[in-house]
Formats: sequence, C-alpha cells, structure tokens
Amino acid sequence: MTGSLGGSITIAGKTVSRLGFGTMRLTGPGTWGHPTDPVAAIGLLRAAVGEHRITHIDTADAYGPHTVEDLIRQALHPYPAEVLIATKVGMVRPAPNVWKPLGRPEFLRATAEQCLRRLGVECLDLCYLHRNDPTVPFLDQVGALAELQTEGKVAHIGLSKVTPEEIDTAFTLVRVAAVQNKLNQAHPGDLPTVEHCRALGIPYVPYAPLGAGALTRKGRAVKALQWLFGLGEHVAPIPGTSSSRHLAEIVEAVKSDDGGGIR
Repeated sequence: MTGSLGGSITIAGKTVSRLGFGTMRLTGPGTWGHPTDPVAAIGLLRAAVGEHRITHIDTADAYGPHTVEDLIRQALHPYPAEVLIATKVGMVRPAPNVWKPLGRPEFLRATAEQCLRRLGVECLDLCYLHRNDPTVPFLDQVGALAELQTEGKVAHIGLSKVTPEEIDTAFTLVRVAAVQNKLNQAHPGDLPTVEHCRALGIPYVPYAPLGAGALTRKGRAVKALQWLFGLGEHVAPIPGTSSSRHLAEIVEAVKSDDGGGIR
C-alpha cells in the first residue's frame, strides 16, 4: 500500500495520500448515534484503506458522539503502519445537530484518554483541538494537549477552525502539525489561512471540501478537488460520505482529472 492517491503529503510524521477520508457521516442522522448499517460503515472504512489506498483517516470524539472511533477500531485495528488516524477533542454534543465547544483542560484530557481506549492505541497519531472555546484561555486549551504530548499520549497536535492569529499564538507553545478548516470552491473565505499555513510549512486539511455533497452534482467533483489541490502541495482535503458508490466516484475524480490525474 502506498500513500499516492492525489499525490503524497507528510502529516504528523507520516507520508499519506493527499486525498483523505472524513468520517463524520458514519453516524445516524444529525451526526448522532449509530449508523443505520454499522456493517456497511465498517466495510466502507476497509474499502477506503484497502481498496482505494486512502491512508489519512479523520475522525472526532464528537462524531456520534463516540461512535465513529469505535467503528474505526473494528474496521482497521491493528492499524497499518502507513495509515494516519487523526481525531479531535474539545466539543460536546447535547443533541443531534447541536455542537458546543468545551475547552476546559480537564475535559480535553479526559476526552483524549477515552479516544485512546476507543481507538485501541497508546498514543494518538494526531489530535486536534476541535474548536477554540472562547470561555477558556486559548493557550490553556493548547497547553492541555501539549501536556498529553509530553506524556507520550499524543504524538502531534493540530488545530481546527482557527485563524492565522490563533495559529501564531499556538506556535508560542507547540509545533502545530496540521490545521483543519472549512474550505471549498463555493466557500473560499479561508484562503488567507491556506497561505499562512503554506508560509509556516503546516499541512492544511480542508473539511467539507465538496460542500457537503453540493459540489459533486453534475460532475463538479473533479473541478472542486482540482481547485483545492491547486492551492498548494500542503493542501490535503478530507471528503466524507457514507456511500461506497460515492466514495468510489470521489476517488475516480482524483484519479481521472480528465485523464491527467490530480497531482
């Protein structure tokens, strides 16, 4: 297996496919509870890695909550050495479709410990702060992950939905391994952060790269992914789906790019 789909990128010390797989959709409606067909979800994860050679899998404690990390363990554990499993902490789920940042250091620590158990690992490859909780000093939140890194429970630290200024602030305390923000061709507002990450040598991981499916209609997936890949070699999108057919179409879009291939 190689990490060549869409070209390769090094994230959190691993060379992986630039096309990743976002797992938020592998839950019930409202990103809540278990998927209707857990067996199919497990099969989709195995196909992403084994059939399509996607080696960057992105998840979060809040997906379900807690559901998708369990599915990933059932599908892929023990994890191939070349596969990067990235997760996120710092969000609570009071109800379906409801998300609330919670960045208290003790909560971040407890959540990371639970992620370790659910994923069946002793150290998280890449752990993002899912959101900056405005009620908690930002560096206190980053510092909680830094402590876990010092203890060997988190290998690399990432940030999600952050500004260039927040990235610079975090850099006073830790080396930021990746930034994950929302970006797609229909919503290109985060381009300044893309450029900031390029300047700092940080991989930029766009979530919702196909606009929650809107940019896959009428054959637009190729252009949407081509646009993202064209923003720089540090850009590594993580489209998500619960459909094996849709995943195959996304992979084919990356492979084909009108015959030339996206690189």
